Amino acid sequence: MASRLSWPYFDPDFDSLVDRIEPRVCIDNEACETCTLVKVDSANRHGILLEMVQLLTDLDLVIFKSYISSDGGWLMDVFHVADQFGNKLTDPVLIHYVQQALGRGQRERGWATREVTTCLGKLVGAAHLACDYAAVEVTSTDQPGLLSEIAAVLTELSCQVLCAQAWTHKSIAAIVLYLLDGSTRAPITDADRLANIERQVDILVEAHQVPGHRRRVKAAGPTPGRVHTERRLHQLLYEAGDYEAGPPPPPVDPDLEAFRGQKLPLLASSANAMTKTRVSIDSWKKRGYSVVNIQSRDRPKLLFDTVCTMTDMDYSVFHATVGSHGPLAVQEYYIQDMYGCTLESEMEKQKVIRCLAAAVQRRVSNGLRLEVSGRDRPGLLSDVTRVLRENSVSLTRAECATRGERATMTFYVTTASGGGDVDPKRVVASVEEELGEGIKAAVSSGSVGALNRSSSINDVQSATITTAGGVAARSKSTTSVRASFGSLLWSHIERLSNNFGSISP
Repeated sequence: MASRLSWPYFDPDFDSLVDRIEPRVCIDNEACETCTLVKVDSANRHGILLEMVQLLTDLDLVIFKSYISSDGGWLMDVFHVADQFGNKLTDPVLIHYVQQALGRGQRERGWATREVTTCLGKLVGAAHLACDYAAVEVTSTDQPGLLSEIAAVLTELSCQVLCAQAWTHKSIAAIVLYLLDGSTRAPITDADRLANIERQVDILVEAHQVPGHRRRVKAAGPTPGRVHTERRLHQLLYEAGDYEAGPPPPPVDPDLEAFRGQKLPLLASSANAMTKTRVSIDSWKKRGYSVVNIQSRDRPKLLFDTVCTMTDMDYSVFHATVGSHGPLAVQEYYIQDMYGCTLESEMEKQKVIRCLAAAVQRRVSNGLRLEVSGRDRPGLLSDVTRVLRENSVSLTRAECATRGERATMTFYVTTASGGGDVDPKRVVASVEEELGEGIKAAVSSGSVGALNRSSSINDVQSATITTAGGVAARSKSTTSVRASFGSLLWSHIERLSNNFGSISP
């Protein structure tokens, strides 16, 4: 008689059941004196870490510490957060928004029908991603006056810029602009008009383009679920190959390991050397991970930028520790690709190293920070950038938005030649005189709120991000990975699981 084989039974409806389970979110203001604990219990999937960090960052919240555990397709996350002024989350509207966004919002796209104002006055919600407006995306060789000329072309085409962001890195510019019809203030949906806008902007960009460099111009109508603007800027610069230029970043300096966890002041002479962007990738073959180490100057949104880049390159973060010491930020990630494999080839490792270094450096703002505000009107962005160009000022980064009838613009500016310092008094006077009454300009140091004077803003000062995965300890004898914050990670896993308890929705 033929032998019978027995196989384990897998319920085909299990995956769909997990997707239908409502994520549970708890906002706890009692457990910690200085921070609010945001607890999330949810099904795990690729990209969910980025979505959580992106949401909290967009809400102008500082993540002081985070414990993230994922095992068997499920995650239990705890974020210790406060607003930019060091206050707990007490606004019921903001608390409800966070609960909805981290809960049902993870499963149902388009849930946010209302908006919320952050502690810094920024409006976040459905309109934040500008899903209801036409968008123009541009990548090109960076040249002085590029944004000004693009804005002028759009004004000639009767388009009003609702909001815009521009980054420059390694002589490449990436720009995203959201548009309204200048006369009716209605969304632009006509395909022929969008095609004409794209054609006219492309003609202009081609004139600025250096032969042999990549350029891209795309105009599209309102798009539900449009990619987060800052994530899209990362994608555009990546597609343009900004990470390919220049030498690769140096490896992480093992001598700096001694500074981790210390509270001693850093010498000014060593600060610049310590905060130079460094990236290394090691292998932990016994556990099946590639270990990514990053050292850089600490700055706002650093965690978002690195997690965003790894997610878009189809790498999943299973464990991570992120912290800061003075001006130095140290990040360590345990990753695999989408197929559960580690980085094996040297070519693959070098590409990831370059891409992560580029992600760290893209948002670094050189030059003077200039803030312009006033009553919104058609052509305002074109006029402001024209005045800056006429004063031999070049933009390295720009963020412009409108709220109701008021426009706010932030520019990081340098001289057009790249050398010397911009005269702030002259620039402010020129903008206010040229644009008339109602337009105010000011030079800012870039510090907003009390917490912005610390070493970490909108980012993790001390974080442990881990997936349990059945691993209870880390053996030094089975890995070549250097001792670091990661050596503390494993001792927290059991404590982390025990501390969760029941999380009520």
